[in-house]
Parts: sequence; structure tokens; C-alpha cells
Amino acid sequence: MVRCPECSAEIDVDEDEVEEGEILSCPECETELEVSQTHPVALNPILDELEEDDEDLEEEDEDDEDFDENGDLEEEDDEEDDEDE
Repeated sequence: MVRCPECSAEIDVDEDEVEEGEILSCPECETELEVSQTHPVALNPILDELEEDDEDLEEEDEDDEDFDENGDLEEEDDEEDDEDE
């Protein structure tokens, strides 16, 4: 017995009958799940391409340069060093 990572519903999976990479569907929330390992069985939700793109964009936003409260780029200290020389 394994739990759905999305809704925690119990999914009846026999580890001797599934293969790594196999796609299952949760009977409760209908999320598609990929078998990521078989002993013990571990399931990972398969995200739609749109959801993956949204997550990638969120990660990129976190990596963007720092902006101040006005939305302007904060200046780096390198410019001040150049003026001193």
C-alpha cells in the first residue's frame, strides 16, 4: 500500500508487479504518478508541461537580480570602485 503524494489516498501497488518508470493514476485525485523506485515503491506526480513551465519561471524569478522597493535595479559596488580609480 502506497499513498498518493498529492492527496494522500491509499493506492494498492504490489512492488513485485510494477516497474520503475511505470505510470499509475491515483483513483481519488486522478493525478498521474510515475514509479520512481520499486523496493519500496515510491511515486512522483507527473506535472503537465504548463505546470512545469510555471515552476521554472518561478525559480528563474528567484534568481533574478535584486530590485529595490521602487522596482529599480540595485547598483552593485563595482561601479563605485571604478570611479575611485
